[in-house]
Formats: sequence, C-alpha cells, structure tokens
Amino acid sequence: MKRAMYVLALCLLAVAIVLAEEKYTTKYDNIDLDTILASDRLLKNYVNCLLDKGNCTPDGKELKEALPDALESECHKCSEKQKKGTEKVVRYLVNKKPETWEQLKKKFDPNGQYSQKYVDEARKQGISV
Repeated sequence: MKRAMYVLALCLLAVAIVLAEEKYTTKYDNIDLDTILASDRLLKNYVNCLLDKGNCTPDGKELKEALPDALESECHKCSEKQKKGTEKVVRYLVNKKPETWEQLKKKFDPNGQYSQKYVDEARKQGISV
C-alpha cells in the first residue's frame, strides 16, 4: 500500500512538473505596459527588438522567442495576465500605430493566418474589427 502511494505521489509530481513547464515564464508579468505604450522611445525599442533591428532587453528577448509559439498555439501557454496584456498591446498598435502593427504582422504573420483567426474570434465575441 505504501509503495502504491509513493508511486502515485511520484506520478503526480511528474505531471505537475510537466504542466508547470508548459507555461511561459511569468517573471516579466509586472512590466508596466502603459508606460511602454505611452513612450515612443520605449515602444520603438521593443519593436526594433522584435523586428531584428535593435538590441533586446531580457524581457524583449523572452517575448521574441515565445511569440511564434504563442501565435501558433493561440497563447495556450500564456498566463491570464499575459493574455490580457497581449490584447491591450495589440489593440493599441492596431488603433494607434497601424504602421508598426503592419511591420510586425509582416514578420510574424506573413500569410495572415493568425490575424484572420483572431479577427474571426473577435467577431464571435461581438468585437468590431
């Protein structure tokens, strides 16, 4: 009986470790997105990082590495805070910086497959795009 409990505990621990590894790091979740979006200089630095036109901060590098997978998996590994932050940034870029948005789309979504998926989802939720 004790052996079965031990094996079960090990299995549960292994599952917990695998599930924990399936999420993106949350160590940058407290970055102030409003400050970045309000500063042309800061925003430009992040965009340049993503577009391979400039140096990356550690959080910019993390974003750049995770972005292709996040797009493909519909942000499945994102925390709720990351999902909300992504929505905030995308909404800002689409509405306030469309030229920047187009540059990012050209690099990360050249065929428009992800953009269309998210447009369709927004319409389902009653959001006009």
